[in-house]
Order: sequence, then structure tokens, then C-alpha cells
Amino acid sequence: MSHASQFGLLKQRRFAPFFWTQFCGAANDNIFKVAFTALVTYQTALFGGVNAKTAAFVISAIFILPFVLFSATSGQVSDKYDKATVMRLVKSLEIAIMLIGGAGFLLHNVWLLYAGTFLMGVHSTLFGPVKYAYLPQQLNERELVGGNGMIEMGTFVAILVGTIIGGELADLGGTGPAIVAAVCLGVAVIGRVVVSFVPPSPSDQPSLVINWNPFTETWRNLTLAKQNRAVFLSLLGISWLWFFGATFLTSFFNFAKDVLGGDPQVVTLLLATFSIGIGFGSLLCEKLSRGKVEIGLVPFGSIGMTVFAVDLYFSSHTLQPGPSLVGITAFMTDEATRFAHLHVMLDLFLLAMFGGLYSVPLYAMIQSRSAPSHRARIIAANNILNSLFMIVSSLMAIALFSFGFTIPQLFLVVGLLNAVVAIYIYTLVPEFLMRFLAWILVSTFYRIRATGVEHIPNDGPALLVCNHVSFVDAVVIMGESPRPIRFVMDIGMFRTPLLAWFFKAAGAIGITSAKADPKTFAKANDLIDEALKAGELVCIFPEGRITDTGEIHPFKQGAARIVERTPVPVVPMALRGLWGSWFSRESGKAFTTLPRPLRQGMTSELELVVGAAIPAAEVNVDKLQAEVAELRGAKK
Repeated sequence: MSHASQFGLLKQRRFAPFFWTQFCGAANDNIFKVAFTALVTYQTALFGGVNAKTAAFVISAIFILPFVLFSATSGQVSDKYDKATVMRLVKSLEIAIMLIGGAGFLLHNVWLLYAGTFLMGVHSTLFGPVKYAYLPQQLNERELVGGNGMIEMGTFVAILVGTIIGGELADLGGTGPAIVAAVCLGVAVIGRVVVSFVPPSPSDQPSLVINWNPFTETWRNLTLAKQNRAVFLSLLGISWLWFFGATFLTSFFNFAKDVLGGDPQVVTLLLATFSIGIGFGSLLCEKLSRGKVEIGLVPFGSIGMTVFAVDLYFSSHTLQPGPSLVGITAFMTDEATRFAHLHVMLDLFLLAMFGGLYSVPLYAMIQSRSAPSHRARIIAANNILNSLFMIVSSLMAIALFSFGFTIPQLFLVVGLLNAVVAIYIYTLVPEFLMRFLAWILVSTFYRIRATGVEHIPNDGPALLVCNHVSFVDAVVIMGESPRPIRFVMDIGMFRTPLLAWFFKAAGAIGITSAKADPKTFAKANDLIDEALKAGELVCIFPEGRITDTGEIHPFKQGAARIVERTPVPVVPMALRGLWGSWFSRESGKAFTTLPRPLRQGMTSELELVVGAAIPAAEVNVDKLQAEVAELRGAKK
């Protein structure tokens, strides 16, 4: 089940047919929507009763309305039936939908096109939950980030392809609508052929009784999602990305025409730049996260999204369109404007790239932390939230335009809102920010190699024990663990303002000796017991202090006593390579020498080695120390 890179999945039947099925569906969505939007924006006279300035937002709202109405039902269907079977039925439906939409293009009938838009939204609503429930069923944990990255990349490349085809066909003049109709039908047929090769993907809950009431089931799905706070807030985080992205994507037609002075080819260029940026960021996730679910990339992504959305305002708000619309060549080569236009394109690419870094870990986290039996319904809840956020984004844009806002000002508002939303989410779930800081630290100062991480249980309680080498041991362990950890730290750590904030946010438990402060000692032990009984991971450094010699000091009785009170498995771990770092006491005090990267170059290697869990009945101090010493070996 392993592979050399995420691209290797494209050679495997469990992934490749599914990937191309998804690709065809996303491409067809955008051929249809972009052609429709371009025609009503640039050839408004063909379609009676359409407002060119708001048409793109109306089309977007109609497309996503089915996500609100039918996501709850589609999530149940995906959990109850074989996912490959559901996909085949959905792709058959797409052919019928394209016949209706094609008739709308041929007859220049806007109501048939609105109906086709709504039904394509139904198609995507049905496909969404089965798509994200299929991946964790077919991919192992080490493949999940890469697989999600490939799907995100493929989706946005498909959007790019669909955008280019839809835009070019809409610009063909009188024959354009007929050719659009034929192409959309052809792509739907190709998708139906490809989906027949998707392997069986059995139901996780075949006995599920479907509730056909979309309103009560929607509420039930949202309640189900809220049971895991981190998962629910990840759903909100993804939904915010769709709010953010929909605002930009839907604005591109009028942004190109009214701000940049570009024709439909320039719209295609903007959408292509945005799509390539998302795809590049999605693929970059596996490299930056080293193949694991690294939610530390989420704050990194949100920072970039804000920075470049705000910069896009500054790069575009003073631009004035020329007397006539220009094509791509003039747009990119005109001496007076080419540098300003390149600045706009760079901003779009980078904010989209950071959007990819933001979204992929969130999707992987939801998939990995949701129970398989109702994973599709969690994804359905996500689609409901996504659609609500996108509808609100369209309504907000229409409202701001009615108050006289320009499109660059809209981009500025959304960029600043992104910063507010990010701060709110990271305040509610400090795990995101903690992992980000851990990722920055380890990625900046070290090349880390972790072995045996699979011994850390994916669920249920466990006590982790590790040698104590430096002030950043907890940060390193936190960054490599698949789950949040409650660290037991010396109470002195909580007296340093910055460290105190960090460890309190991470849920660390401050402790001291029973002799020094009996009340603090008793309270700490109560908190440890409560955390283990609640099924959490707790990590303790049994030496009781950071080493000042590089060697492992004798273990104290704390870990053994914890297990006596609350019998849980104990997972031994060892850190190698931190001794001699800026954060260790090799020179007597930490932080007194140059950081190792400045002394030795960016080549310092750090290792975290995790051993097999020891049953509670077998735990004693000597055994724990021997296990940790063996895992560490000779390397300090």
C-alpha cells in the first residue's frame, strides 16, 4: 500500500479511475458554468432579462443551492451503499443533465441554463461525500495527504481546463453555444465510461436507515460533526476557504472587464493562474508535511492568503481600463501596464498557492479523525457549511457593490476578514497554532526523522515517556504526533511569559515536587488522571529535569505511579541529536551559543524514535529507563 510519491497513485486502479472521474466532473462543471457566465457577461443581448454585473453571482448561488438542500441525504446514501455504485449512478445522471443544459445553449433559453446549473449542483452534491469518504477507505494513513493533494490539484487543473474550454467556446460567436452543448455532453459520457473502472468500495454502514427529510437530517449531521470539536472547526475552516475562494473566482469576469480592461481571454488567464496556484500548493503539502497529516501548515496557509489578498488590492485599485478591451498578448506586453499586471498575476498565484497549503491538511484531518461509519455524513455536513458560506459570499459581494464598493475593495475586505477568522479559529483550537510553531521550529533548525510513530495509538489513552534533552523536546514530539498531547511540565516553565502562553495553549500540565508544593503536585496528578480517563495522550519526562551532561538521568517514580492509579499502556520514546543544540545545556545554560544551523549549516539531523507500547501491568521504573536508553542508543 506504499508508494514512492503521490504521483505513483495514478498507476493504481484504486486511485486512477477515481481521479479521472473526478477530473471529468470538475472540468464539465466549469465548461458549463464559465461558458454560461461568459455569454451573459459579454453577449448579454442573447439572453433576455439578465443583469450582466450580477449574473456571475446569481449563477454561483444557483449552483451551490443544492448543497444546502441535498447534502444531508447524499451523505447517508454514501454511507449506506457501495461508493463505486453511487459514483456510477451520479455520472449517469450527469448525461441527462447535460441534455437539458445543451438545450438551453441551443435555444438561448436562460431558464433552461439556470435549470442545468441547478442540476449540475445536484450532481456535485451527490458526488462530494462519496469522493472524500472513498479516499480514506482506499489509501493508508501515509498516503492520505498525498492523495488529497492529488485530488485538490486535479480538481483545480480540471477547473483550469474547463475554464479555458468554456471561455474559448463562448467566444466563438454564433456557433459557440452549440459547440458548448456538444462538448459538455461528450465529457459527461467520458466520465461515465471512466467511472466503470473504479473498484468496489463497500458500505461502512449498510444497515443505515435513510432519513429523507433534508432539514432534520441536516441538523443531525451538523450535530454529529460538532461531537469532535477539532473536526467541526476544521469544517468551518474549509467552509471559510470556499467563502474566500468563491469571492475571487466569481469576481474574475468583472475584475478582468472593469478593472483590468481585459476580454474573455484575460478572464481565462486569471482563472488559470488561480487554479495553477491552488494545484501547486496542494502538491507542495506532501513535501512540506513529509507525508503525514500536518495541520501546522493551516496557519501558514492562512497568513499567506491574507498577505496576498491585501497586496492584490494595492496592486489593482489604481488601475484604469483602456478605451477598448485587450487580449492576453496586449495585457502581458503593453509597456505602460505590464508590470502592474504581472504584480496582479503574482498576487493571485500566491494567494491561491497558500489556499492549497491551507485546505489539504484540513481535509486530511477530517478524514483521519472521523469514524468510518459516518465519515460521508461528516463530509456532507462540510458541504452544507461550504454552500452556506458561498451563498453568503455572493450576497456580501452584491451588498457591497450596492454600496459603491469596487472589486479591489472587495478583495481587501475579504483579505482582512480572513485574518479575523483565522485568529478566531486558532484561539478556539490552539492545536493548529501549536503545530504551526512546532513545524516552523523543526523545519528551520533541523531535518527530523521519526521512526515508530505508528506505536502512538490513533485513539484511546496512553502515557508517553521520553528522555529530556532540551527546552524544545515537547515541541518536537508535538510536531510528530498524529494526535494532540498533554505534556507534564515543570511549573517553572509557566513563569516565563512566552513559554507560559505556549504551553497553556497546548494544554500542558504544570507540576512540581510534593515537597516543594503539595497542592500543585496533587492538582497536577488529578489533571493527569482526568486526561487519561478521557482517552487523551499524556507525555511525561521521567528524569524530572533537562539533562546537563547529555546522558539520561535516573528516572523518578512518577510514570509508574500514574499507571498504578490509571492503568494505561506506556509508550517509550527517545530523542537523538538535540544535545549540543541552542536549546540544550551543553554549554551550561541554554540559548547562550549560536544556533547549530548558524554554526554547522542547515544540516543538523534530529531523530525521534518511538518504541512499542508496554502494558500497564509490566511497567516499572527500571524497565522504562532501559527501554528509553535502548531507543536512544549512543547518539545524544
